[in-house]
Amino acid sequence: MALAVEQPTTTPEQPPRFADVDLVGTDRAMLDALRAYGADALVDETRAFGRVAGSTALLDAGFAANEHPPQLVPYDRGGARTDAIALHPGWHEVLGAAVRAGVSGAAWTDERPGAHVARAAGFIAINQAEAGVGCPLAMTHSSVPALRLEPSVAAVWEPLVTSGSYDPRPIGPQDKTGALVGMALTERSGGSDVRRSTTVAVPLEDGTWRVTGEKWFVSAIQSDAMFVLAQTADGLSTLLVPCRNPDGSRNGMRVDRLKDKLGNRSNPTAEVTFDGAVGHLVGEQGRGVRAIMAMIQGTRLDCILGSAAVMRVGTTEAIHWSRHRIAFGRRLVVQPAMTAVLADLALESEAAMWSGLRLARAVEDQAAGDTHAAAFRRLALPTLKYWVCKRAPAQLGEALECLGGYGYTEESRVARAYREAPLMSVWEGSGNVQALDVLRALQTDPGCAEAVMDELDGARGANRRLDAEADALRADLAGGAAGIGEARAREVTGRVARAIQAAQMVRHAPDFVADAFCATRLDGSAGGGVFGALPTGLDVEAIVSRATGTED
Repeated sequence: MALAVEQPTTTPEQPPRFADVDLVGTDRAMLDALRAYGADALVDETRAFGRVAGSTALLDAGFAANEHPPQLVPYDRGGARTDAIALHPGWHEVLGAAVRAGVSGAAWTDERPGAHVARAAGFIAINQAEAGVGCPLAMTHSSVPALRLEPSVAAVWEPLVTSGSYDPRPIGPQDKTGALVGMALTERSGGSDVRRSTTVAVPLEDGTWRVTGEKWFVSAIQSDAMFVLAQTADGLSTLLVPCRNPDGSRNGMRVDRLKDKLGNRSNPTAEVTFDGAVGHLVGEQGRGVRAIMAMIQGTRLDCILGSAAVMRVGTTEAIHWSRHRIAFGRRLVVQPAMTAVLADLALESEAAMWSGLRLARAVEDQAAGDTHAAAFRRLALPTLKYWVCKRAPAQLGEALECLGGYGYTEESRVARAYREAPLMSVWEGSGNVQALDVLRALQTDPGCAEAVMDELDGARGANRRLDAEADALRADLAGGAAGIGEARAREVTGRVARAIQAAQMVRHAPDFVADAFCATRLDGSAGGGVFGALPTGLDVEAIVSRATGTED
């Protein structure tokens, strides 16, 4: 398939800005995935939000939120301690649009089929406008399963989380129309071993708890409540701590300073001290890790979706640039070396999107009581979180190179997306944590391996490379965690992830996309090569056209 691009008669100026675009409607793969995973009835609604997210106004708001990062205002003009966070109007514009569209929590009370799938598509869309808002959106959406561990807590907070109302006022929860919920887990020791927490909680006669301790890395500090890990008499426990008292004052919570981060700069992340903050126990005392994992399972999925979003930014910007730039008398997009790179970027981006929306469907099915979906999600989530989030920085780096010097400037969305890309791999457990969690899943839940193999078998017979990889993985997984071992954990995790991606594309994407993915990701060099080093015989022009919604 030849790319429909007119050859220039004169050398143009800089390419026009990529803006005022339907971020859902121009993504043919996303439209395919929405329909494949049961969200047919929600396509028009999702596309409407895609137009909002891709509007010049919202893209400008995203730039402004990064150019004017949050500021800590510890005291008011009268000298009273406030610990207020000053946020640019652009931040509120982007985050408010997403909350009102249901990206923060409304899917949990939306009984329409595919609601979680459509929400995942919306999350990808809004993160293309500004990825900093992904953190509060992800934590708020993922808080619902954890809130439901304690009915009295859920009764207060779930209606606020799922309301679809954006209410940033620093007031008590009883006066709010909507709420954001975050997490305060990491302490000065850092790392993933949260059992080393030195924060403590002591019970009070009224059933609440007093929480005291320091948390070193608390994102979305402007949230209305925080899940906090603290030591109790029975061990590490999870508590929900409202950030404000009923009168609007701080609930025993001091913001010590804001972090100066590599990326994610519009999102306020802080070091925090809790000094007798009133909290509510969620889940069993001493089973805090189990309780908080009810939330982290969701935020891990949103790391995948966030990675898909920034990869989509890189892909669309690189193709847009290449369609308008001229080198040696021809537009870049029609030059074979560049076409191959663009097609490879598009393959990685599309695979990431399929990963996220397939998992969103599993979340929805699990919530409806599907135990097979729960088993699939248990293994597929850490494998895909590991692989997709690892691929994002490499994919963004190649996309940035397609734009040359412009890609390295702050006028480019790609530069911002590139800084954002490593976050998703660090957040909610880095690569080794995910790979070791795969071994843990195989050891404690043998049914999860069977569920993943069922997923691969659903595509059997359509691609010989996928069939061969499925057979090899069946042998590896049959040996369980002991047979794989920690030294091979990353290798097997990456292979399982690529096979799951391939199965989605073989079943639901056009043959020219699925065959190209299998040919380049399921052989012995998968994951080790540079982008654009493709074998001959692939329809790279069709892949590039599909990536921007111009597929015939």
